[in-house]
Amino acid sequence: MTKTNEDRHPDHDDRFLDGVADRLAALPAVRAVTLGGSRAQGTHTPDSDWDVAVYYRGRFDPDDLRGIGWPGEVSEVGGWGGGVFNGGGWFTVDGRSVDVHYRDLDVVEHELAEARQGRFRWEPLMFHLAGIPSYLVVAELAVNQVLRGALPRPEYPRALREAAPPVWRQRAAMTLAYAKSAYAPRGQATETAGAIATAALQSAHAVLAGRGEWVTNEKQLLRRAGLRGIDAVVAGLRPDDPAASAHAVADAEGLLLP
Repeated sequence: MTKTNEDRHPDHDDRFLDGVADRLAALPAVRAVTLGGSRAQGTHTPDSDWDVAVYYRGRFDPDDLRGIGWPGEVSEVGGWGGGVFNGGGWFTVDGRSVDVHYRDLDVVEHELAEARQGRFRWEPLMFHLAGIPSYLVVAELAVNQVLRGALPRPEYPRALREAAPPVWRQRAAMTLAYAKSAYAPRGQATETAGAIATAALQSAHAVLAGRGEWVTNEKQLLRRAGLRGIDAVVAGLRPDDPAASAHAVADAEGLLLP
């Protein structure tokens, strides 16, 4: 379905978002609804997806979400790996793409308390090269717009600013060390490129954490960290060329590691 200019008018968007928020807030166990992604930060385009999250207390039943009747896909709780990103759904609502994320308030409050003590975990997540820190759900509290209910709006904890950067830098150093020993000597350009990209994003997490700047995804992470120069490093790789791979890893170390 093609959106018309009238469909994209801000007033129409506001009414659309109100309707979505009302439907989600009425679900059993839901205590709050937020808007996230580019639309929460004012960097969206007219065709950007609508990223919303439902914060629930106790047991959340995905069948209640299915019962709204929006066309799309709904995962079970834990269907996205069982970590802090524990599931959600993709829908088309009035011709707009809407992503709904599950957020367990008990988990979110635990991770907020942990972040304030400078503690976090690393978790894998689809589409994220470097994975995610468990404090990502705390970042969402700080960045996203609350549409229904009430949620805390945390500052970046000083303890996290001190604890997170060395963890991320160590991961980057280990990733590049493995590339140097396992991939570069064989001239495996694809594997070397993947390792360099992963290390770059790990290093970017370190930079942003050191600044006390929240991160909710990887899309603009390299730009924000001033590490887009890694593109030129990856561009120098050539198939079956161990020297080029070794040179790229060395350049990446020089750019990414303090």
